[in-house]
Amino acid sequence: MPVPKRKTSRMKRGFRRSADALSQPTYVEDKDSGELRRPHHVDLKSGKYRGRQILEPKETI
Repeated sequence: MPVPKRKTSRMKRGFRRSADALSQPTYVEDKDSGELRRPHHVDLKSGKYRGRQILEPKETI
């Protein structure tokens, strides 16, 4: 039966356990288009951020 050769240090144990605290990304509904988007990110469908036109809107085929 395999046995660990060395004791896992507190630091390595913490690195491994840090992934347990990760949460799913948050999404908010955009006021203009009603699409879900990440907070503080450009809405890719309309190309707007905080009411300003940043990118050209995507064309729907």
